[in-house]
Parts: sequence; C-alpha cells; structure tokens
Amino acid sequence: HGKITTTEAKARRLRPYAERLVTKAKKGDLHNRRQVLQVITDKSVVHTLFTEIGPRYENRPGGYTRITKIG
Repeated sequence: HGKITTTEAKARRLRPYAERLVTKAKKGDLHNRRQVLQVITDKSVVHTLFTEIGPRYENRPGGYTRITKIG
C-alpha cells in the first residue's frame, strides 16, 4: 500500500515534497515527468509514480499522504 516507516519529524518534512510529486504525476505529461526525474533519479520509481499512483488519485484535489503514529 505504499507505506514508509520513519520518524514523525521526517514525515512532516517530506510530506510537501511527496504531495508535489503526486500532483505532477497526476498531470502525466512529458514536462512533469522530466521535472520528477530531476528529483527522483530511479526510473522505475518514476514509472510507478506515473502509471499507478498518479491515476489512482486523479480525481482527488490533494491530501494524498497520511501520517499515522505507531507505538
């Protein structure tokens, strides 16, 4: 389900970056793909972002990530 386990402080710092990347993946054009490739250099991760995650949130206007405290 695309979960990451990290500290709460790191999660809060990374949330805006993740939100922007998913928004670019929703648009799905070549320009946005190249912008994401500048941030994430792993092409397989970018491919997953644009083919699976972007279309999943196509109709949602934001709020793609959730921070859940464990323990």
